Amino acid sequence: MPTETVAGRAAVAVVGSYAKALVMTADRIPAPGETLIGRDFRGTFGGKGSDMAVQAARLGAGVSYLGVIGDDVYGAEFRDLLELEGVDPAGLRVAAGESTGVGFIVKDTAGANVIVVDPGANGSFSPADVDATAGTLRAADVALAQLEIPLATALHALTVARAAGVTTILNPAPAVDLRGTDLTCVDVLTPNEHEAKAALGLGPDDATPPAELGRRLLALGPRAVVITLGEAGALVVTADGTAEVAPVRVAVVDSNGAGDSFNAALAVALGEGRDLPAAAGFAGAVAALCCEHWETVPSYQDRATVEAFLTTSTTTSTTTSTTTSTEARR
Repeated sequence: MPTETVAGRAAVAVVGSYAKALVMTADRIPAPGETLIGRDFRGTFGGKGSDMAVQAARLGAGVSYLGVIGDDVYGAEFRDLLELEGVDPAGLRVAAGESTGVGFIVKDTAGANVIVVDPGANGSFSPADVDATAGTLRAADVALAQLEIPLATALHALTVARAAGVTTILNPAPAVDLRGTDLTCVDVLTPNEHEAKAALGLGPDDATPPAELGRRLLALGPRAVVITLGEAGALVVTADGTAEVAPVRVAVVDSNGAGDSFNAALAVALGEGRDLPAAAGFAGAVAALCCEHWETVPSYQDRATVEAFLTTSTTTSTTTSTTTSTEARR
């Protein structure tokens, strides 16, 4: 059930995707061409937009969802999920004759995973869909988009939102080359280190330090960049300098969905009025907590659990500001 809201409740509009997640566990991730015997097959909720909406709602935000699903059993399950979590589906379109998105996930016992997604109806989510429910965006404090939907749709939604004074976040995942893309509609760009390199057309083995990656990404137009660095925390980069966000130490069971959890929590914290480094610290704690549990939606914690953790933990995220180009810890 949705959690009770808190003072200064944030209004978050999630522009994104839903995909039914079909999951299997194996002792390790298979190599190309290799067949392994898996176990524990299960179906669960997936898609970055869905994940973000649920996590934001569990943190006490008022959440609205914009996206497209198919007119099938998987789509019906998603509508039930939104109702259960208290997410407003006013921006959800059901596309007759299309299939809901599906993701195939293989996890290993160490918490790593590989994922392949068929976008299905998410691919037909268009700027016209955004315009049909633009009032939902304009009423939000924060609009959060990602790239399991067409890039043009995500950017159009953020443009509409920002024109109304709404804070905008773009999570550029899955990774995509953004060179030549105008990101002036984006207040905060939130790649992980791999996605930051891909956005700049760099290879995965490129040795450019995260702080420099962030500065190069600023040249594309966003007002700030938050690069998540896994167990090394995160790095906030703006025109004024950088701020390191310390990691939160937990016993990792499953990292799947941690990035979505981080982005949702960042949106909630910004919507509640925190500055960007403080919001990133809060988001890091929320994302770390989800890594202690399996799956995405089942792992997302409510506000009371997060606040209790922050109160008792001795490893709560802190920030250290710098204006140098020193590389952040990896």
